[in-house]
Amino acid sequence: MEFPTQSITGARVLVVGDVMLDRYWFGEVDRISPEAPVPVVRVARREDRLGGAANVARNVAALGAQATLIGVVGADEAGDRIERLASEAGVQADLIRDAEHPTTLKMRVLGRQQQLLRVDFEQHPAIAALDGIDSALAAHVARHDVVVLSDYAKGALDRVSGLIAAARAAGVPVLVDPKGDDYARYRGATLVTPNRSEMQQAVGRWNTEAELTERAQRLRTELELETLLVTRSEQGMTLFTDAGREHVDAQAHEVFDVSGAGDTVLATLAVMRAVGLPWLEAMRWANRAGGIVVGKLGTSIVTAAELAGEPT
Repeated sequence: MEFPTQSITGARVLVVGDVMLDRYWFGEVDRISPEAPVPVVRVARREDRLGGAANVARNVAALGAQATLIGVVGADEAGDRIERLASEAGVQADLIRDAEHPTTLKMRVLGRQQQLLRVDFEQHPAIAALDGIDSALAAHVARHDVVVLSDYAKGALDRVSGLIAAARAAGVPVLVDPKGDDYARYRGATLVTPNRSEMQQAVGRWNTEAELTERAQRLRTELELETLLVTRSEQGMTLFTDAGREHVDAQAHEVFDVSGAGDTVLATLAVMRAVGLPWLEAMRWANRAGGIVVGKLGTSIVTAAELAGEPT
């Protein structure tokens, strides 16, 4: 496959969804606390990264495409940090500030490269913030080639059906990373990308590939989807369309951390579709990107140079 470097610079992807901040505290552990049987971490380094929908947008920009991000943040330090990080990553952020609720924040404490603790701060956004998302999408959608809806069940996509309808009315394809088992809310999207566990939640466990194909195609038809892509970790990816079933095996990379791998896959799919590649070729590039990113710590990105440099 030839990497479409020149075409990517003109690709425009609009990412809408649950924006969050991934905060990492790295330290050393050399003793147990006298107060409780827990390790004492002496923090030596701190790092903040864009998470959720913001990580999708960051991956889009890392590939060289134009990324616009719509989401909700609080009127707080974490929200300010997301805005700065998005700007530094080359992402145009149109973030709705919700003064009544905190920015979604996942704080991880690591010792010797092992995660010891995660603390989450999150709350569903207010109705006014959801109105802001609707308005922002209406303002931006016509200037983009693809819309990505990144659902982490934090509330930003509570009105996802309306967002899909608005994008369709504008003639812009919609790619959805789903959450939960109520897939009816994604009806009419162009593509839905459940992982293996999410697919099992939606259609039940399957025993054979034929059974998976039958259930996937039935779900795709019921939801009026053009394409259904099931990401299956070490089993690769399987694509379902009107033309049938296509499968690619997982790339043979050492797995270090799967955090954010789905974001990278979704971003790569979106960029490749924005430049006009067919679904099968887009899936192959996304599979390659996922294989690279799992070899990195935390929510990471894959650059165009990394992706183009991988052997075919």
